Amino acid sequence: MGIGSGAGRLEPAGRPLATLCLEDGGGGKVWGMTAQQIVAELEALGSPQIKKMWMKYGAEEPCFGVKVEDMKKILKRVKGNHQLALDLYDTGIADAMYFAGLLVDDSKMTEADLERWLQGARGGWVTDYTVPWVAGSSPHARKIALKWMESKDEKAAVAGWRTYCSLISIAPDASLDMDEIRSLLKRAESTIHDQSDSVKSAMNQFVTSVGCYVGPLHEVAVATAKSIGEITVEQKGNCNLSPATEQIAKFAARGAVGRKRKSAKC
Repeated sequence: MGIGSGAGRLEPAGRPLATLCLEDGGGGKVWGMTAQQIVAELEALGSPQIKKMWMKYGAEEPCFGVKVEDMKKILKRVKGNHQLALDLYDTGIADAMYFAGLLVDDSKMTEADLERWLQGARGGWVTDYTVPWVAGSSPHARKIALKWMESKDEKAAVAGWRTYCSLISIAPDASLDMDEIRSLLKRAESTIHDQSDSVKSAMNQFVTSVGCYVGPLHEVAVATAKSIGEITVEQKGNCNLSPATEQIAKFAARGAVGRKRKSAKC
């Protein structure tokens, strides 16, 4: 029996499933969608091919295999429902958790919410993308990124470095602590080759993000990337880890250095 089709109510402990009041084309109100209904839609959109790809990128069961473009079609209909996002994340279904990260109102996430999301993250797909995107876009981005970076727990350390990546990709340079970022670049340079593959990848992405999005530290990041040199990790998904030097060079070739993203999510 499918998870979204009669397998019981997917209610987070102690909370009713969220219901959203939608505007219809004529300006009236249309009541729908519960987390259970969204899960049913996601399940129907899943495919073995996409599931196989998501699993390669670290997703864990249960996973339906829904294309992100299909998730975004549903997102348009339920945009703005923060509680629905929290409920969907709590289902533990990989696709629903990823969708929740796209839907959630980052400004409403508390530190406790972010810690709960990190602890509930199952597999690299959510840890590497969903949690850092949301944390890095929240009011607690810098504080929680630094906290997680210092953790001996690999999952937390990865989320910490990637959360800082999200932050610098969207925050104005004037709001960033340049001395702190310089220090983190030096830390990555001196320790990256001693880390696990997932932390190596996260540190490499940090160096890349600084070189691409933080104009005043572009040259420092390039020098750091050159000093780090080749990074050896086990291939993940359908692509190898691109050196920071390559990624930054491509960004610079487009004349995009220092150009911020509208959103850390994609």
